[in-house]
Amino acid sequence: MSPHRPTGRRRAATLGLAALLAAVAAAPAASAAPAPTAVLATTSTHPDHPAGTRLGDVRVLAHFDRAAGQVAESIALEPGGGVVIGMIHARQVVRVAQDGAVQVLATMPLPPGGGTTTPVVGTPGVTGVARSDSGAVYFLYSSGQGGLTGIWQVRRSGEPRLVVPLPADSFPNALVIDGKRDRFLVTDSTDGRIWQAPLRGGEASVWSADPALAPNGFFGANGMKIHDGAVWASNSDQGTIVRIPVTKDGGSGRATVRATQLEGIDDFDFTGRGTEILAAINQTSKLVRVGANGAQETLLDAEDSMQGTTAVTVRGNRAYVTNGANLAGNDPTLMLAELRRR
Repeated sequence: MSPHRPTGRRRAATLGLAALLAAVAAAPAASAAPAPTAVLATTSTHPDHPAGTRLGDVRVLAHFDRAAGQVAESIALEPGGGVVIGMIHARQVVRVAQDGAVQVLATMPLPPGGGTTTPVVGTPGVTGVARSDSGAVYFLYSSGQGGLTGIWQVRRSGEPRLVVPLPADSFPNALVIDGKRDRFLVTDSTDGRIWQAPLRGGEASVWSADPALAPNGFFGANGMKIHDGAVWASNSDQGTIVRIPVTKDGGSGRATVRATQLEGIDDFDFTGRGTEILAAINQTSKLVRVGANGAQETLLDAEDSMQGTTAVTVRGNRAYVTNGANLAGNDPTLMLAELRRR
């Protein structure tokens, strides 16, 4: 999730975001998502650009209901081509099938008082989602209240179960399962740190509070992935992607900055070509390719139906992209694109 802080020329846009957050939060949560419509989006073609991953056959797989708070946020892959998505202000976890059909798996209740104490944004929301190898679906809920903020599990009954409580003043954002060490890792955007907790549930502890994760007045650590023996995290305020090596005992090493000038970055993922990255830039509604050397290239933007881009996840030669429409537009979507490597 990546609403951005008001500084300089961004102040008016951020004030607009604050009004939108309040309006969307006030809308009732949907009991079911609207039927998807397969609408072709513009295919990205940039023949003059240097070699690197390209996108083709870009299309909208599912539309969501922004008026009901379905601001699409994070993505977790499922077998068979489906995905699970966190819906911020609807406080929902939904499943989108390969054919675009949408099913609501769980809806979190509003906290007492409406959750106005939620850090920074002032409204409660579901953010990161993850799926274990056994098929269990987990998600993050940020409410500004103890006993509600933390890692939750979706149960078949539809009644969520709290697995790991997190501090009320934290804003858990990205959720990753470190299967090698049977633990969760969670970015905390307001405090600029990464939490760890046992996969079986229990108490969380700080895995890293490296200064490279710190916010600059709003959101710091945001998206996160495990890759090549390290934890990689984006920092929205600083516009960076950092790499934190995992030590032999599972601890955190010193962070190094691997990419810069990505202000407003939300989630990201690796393309399968070394450390080449696709980055979702919420603030400017873009999907940006970041090369191993940090060089950047915009692959999709507003002309390709991008609206407040929040997350990207790669599976084989496919990229799933969510648009939350929280900073621009009114059509939150799940998009699907083919990766073309050259």
